[in-house]
Amino acid sequence: MAPRTTPVETSTHIPNATTVVIIGGGIVGLTAALTLAERNIPVVLLEKGRLAGEQSSRNLGWARKTSRLAEDIPLARAADRLWSELPERTGSDVGYRQAGIMFIARNEAQMAMHENWLKSVAHLDLDSRLLGAKDIDDLVPGGKGQWLGGIHTPSDGRAEPSLAASAIARAALAKGAVIVEHCAVRTLSTSGGKVSGVVTERGEIRCEQVLLAGGLWSRRFLGNLSIALPTLPLICSVLRTRPMQGPTEIAVGAPDFSFRKHQDGGFVITQRGALDAPLTLDHALIGMRYLGQLKAGRDSLRIGLGRYSFDDLKLSRRWSADSVTPFEHVRTLDPKANPALNTEAMNNLKAAWPAFAQAEIEEAWAGVIDVTPDSNPVIGPVAQLPGLTLATGFSGHGFGTAPAAGQLAADLVTGQPPLVDPTPYRFDRL
Repeated sequence: MAPRTTPVETSTHIPNATTVVIIGGGIVGLTAALTLAERNIPVVLLEKGRLAGEQSSRNLGWARKTSRLAEDIPLARAADRLWSELPERTGSDVGYRQAGIMFIARNEAQMAMHENWLKSVAHLDLDSRLLGAKDIDDLVPGGKGQWLGGIHTPSDGRAEPSLAASAIARAALAKGAVIVEHCAVRTLSTSGGKVSGVVTERGEIRCEQVLLAGGLWSRRFLGNLSIALPTLPLICSVLRTRPMQGPTEIAVGAPDFSFRKHQDGGFVITQRGALDAPLTLDHALIGMRYLGQLKAGRDSLRIGLGRYSFDDLKLSRRWSADSVTPFEHVRTLDPKANPALNTEAMNNLKAAWPAFAQAEIEEAWAGVIDVTPDSNPVIGPVAQLPGLTLATGFSGHGFGTAPAAGQLAADLVTGQPPLVDPTPYRFDRL
């Protein structure tokens, strides 16, 4: 099961018409809804299950610039500012702390990755700096690992997935947005070659614009409209400890584990060097587009057939507006955590920082990440269907940039000057 999120009292009915419909109640869609509501633009957000029930509550909570592509850093920088403003904007604590993020390396090859990244973003004047072994010991005391060095960005931070999306949803509702849970959108209505509404399991809503922020489900939704969005799934297993004394407030990413402080005093931990990669029909259809990623990250992927593979194969890829859809069959995608990966993470972490030998596990979960061929999201219009804009394919980076990504999507939907240059995220690049 996903971590529990703060409950939100959402709307119980859907209107006949609005200006913008948002499909998907994750943190990006919710931020877009809040932005539109603040601008007095009528907006209805529809979620097939519960708000933030999938990856928006299951991620690690990191908000980082470190190791992002240079073209993606303006969005991450904007997100830093917007995260810091969210408590005032929402009237709630979202758990945001600018406590820094550190990546550490055991060998020359790992260290070279950090050095090369820092060179690639030198023109952006970030506060990132390379570390030696002594710097790591000073910043994260009590370690026993043999680290060659690392990289540290003090202005990176973290927020709490169990708090943030709910706070944004409550603020959007207070400002006039309509948010409806357990209401799947089946397809789009069109008129004159443009979007004119959405068809939901409860009926049709007429609208001028649609923003699809459906995460992993976006590919299937678009495929039914004969629009090809290339994304493949990866499953990340995570655990959280009970409150304990830990070595640092800095989030730390090592080659085979990561940890960050949780708001309750425990730590959120994962096996950073391993993700489950369940084989699906989409691997046969679009897998060749991922050869570069596979070559670079093959050692970190646990590829195989499993329950996810077979469940995915059962779901329809084509349906009519009056049919029950995959989104109604699977209200919340809830993969089981891989206990072997979580055990690896804990053993690797205990060996590096013995303080974690006292850790008691409070809960474990898993989430499915939708990955694009270049690991950048799609935020922008779909030329072949005017009135449709995408904010999806965040490749595991969506939570950290969500405040900026949602605002950028809202800008593009309404023709406002964009928060940052949207060119790196255009749909037609794929």
